[in-house]
Amino acid sequence: MEENKVKCLVWDLDNTLWDGTLLEGDDVELKQNNIHIIKTLDSRGILQSIASKNDYTKAMEKLHDLGLENYFLYPQISWNSKSHSIKRIADSFNIGIDSIAFIDDQPFEREEVKFTHPDVLCIDENNRDCLLDMPEMNPRFITEDSKIRRLMYLSDIERNKQETEFVGPTEEFLASLGMKLTISEAKEDDLQRAEELTVRTHQLNTTGYTYSYDELNFFRCSKEHLLLVASLIDRYGTYGKIGLVLVECSIECWNIKLLLMSCRVMSRGVGGVLITHLRNQAKNAGVRLQSEMISNDRNRMMYMTYKFSNFVEKKKKGDLVIFENDLTNIPGFPEYMKVATEHCSE
Repeated sequence: MEENKVKCLVWDLDNTLWDGTLLEGDDVELKQNNIHIIKTLDSRGILQSIASKNDYTKAMEKLHDLGLENYFLYPQISWNSKSHSIKRIADSFNIGIDSIAFIDDQPFEREEVKFTHPDVLCIDENNRDCLLDMPEMNPRFITEDSKIRRLMYLSDIERNKQETEFVGPTEEFLASLGMKLTISEAKEDDLQRAEELTVRTHQLNTTGYTYSYDELNFFRCSKEHLLLVASLIDRYGTYGKIGLVLVECSIECWNIKLLLMSCRVMSRGVGGVLITHLRNQAKNAGVRLQSEMISNDRNRMMYMTYKFSNFVEKKKKGDLVIFENDLTNIPGFPEYMKVATEHCSE
């Protein structure tokens, strides 16, 4: 499977998104076909933002007048370099810089970004009409989560705003969200999103393994494997399907081949909850519980999640670490989160 899909397209404004230069008093108008491009990419689950050297207030007013303000998340409109703006966008979305594409009419700006961030896909505005046909802009599947990805991020922005303004312990804020995590055995209609998660998720991913729809369907039907998906909702709405677990099951030992979560739930404690659920299941089944981990600079948090859950290293083969858990002192689920399990034997 191809993994170099774009997660976010960053637009320049003057003479790229629209014709004309805003601060020169031009009566700027959207370039032909840009609304179609923006809405089509949005329907595919590709996020969009802005990196523009411009006056923030005037640019946002113009975007509002054009009815496009809510299509561009974490816009960076300032006099900073475009490379600086793109890094801030990637950090705000919590995605890798290599999943960003940038479109600009100025060769200098594209070269400045390419020099600082070689992994960013830089696109000449003259090639704008080819955007929708680029392989990087065409995900293999368009899932239900894809279709509402921007709306889920807008909910995240509101949650983060409320969290910043909240006065009190973190657990009190988490309790105020009314979170419900559902862990269920994967069904056939979960598989497109499951494949998408393996391709898109790099930071909160224990091994980095990617699996195709057909491979995941094999695991779903196999008596020697357990394939789980997790979804999360709270009072602001749904996070969608945000977690995936693949366990290889033998008579004596279960081995977690893959455990991953969307970066949008990084601070919600979902990883620990999923591991607690697996520890309980393994203990009830009377088997040992091991896990595979291929650690790198980007998934350090998952390594720590295993360590905090009392997994200890048993062996190491190159970058591959085999952990094992003794299945003692298993904690309960956190009080701030309601956990439901569907078709999962406890």
